[in-house]
Amino acid sequence: MAFATDGQYEPMRKLVFQQGDLDDLAVRMEGVEGALPRRINADPEGVEQGLAKLVLTLIELLRELLERQAIKRIESGAVSDEEIERLGTTFQKLQARMQELKRIFSLKDEDLNLDLGPLGDLL
Repeated sequence: MAFATDGQYEPMRKLVFQQGDLDDLAVRMEGVEGALPRRINADPEGVEQGLAKLVLTLIELLRELLERQAIKRIESGAVSDEEIERLGTTFQKLQARMQELKRIFSLKDEDLNLDLGPLGDLL
C-alpha cells in the first residue's frame, strides 16, 4: 500500500490516501469481516469470568516463579529456618485462597493453563 504525504515533512504529518489504496483496504477488510463475530459478547458474567481467569492465571504463574526462586534460595542455604517457615505458610495461604477463588468463579486448574502454541503450555 503506497501513501503520499501532503508535501511538507512534519513530525506528525498527515497521510493522504490514494483512491487505489482505499479500494485495496476495503477488499482486505471484507476478508477479515468473516473471521470476526457479528456481535460482541457483552454478557457481564462472561466478562467477569474471563477477567478472573486472566488474573488467576497471572497469579498462578507468579506463584510458581516465586516458589521456584524460594526453593533455589533454600537449597543454596541463603534462607534461615524462620524464613523457610514463613515462606511455607505464605505459599499455603496463597494456594488456599487460589482454590477458593477458582471455586467462586467455577474454574479448574486446567482452565488457568494457556496454550502458547509452539512454546507449549504456560503452566
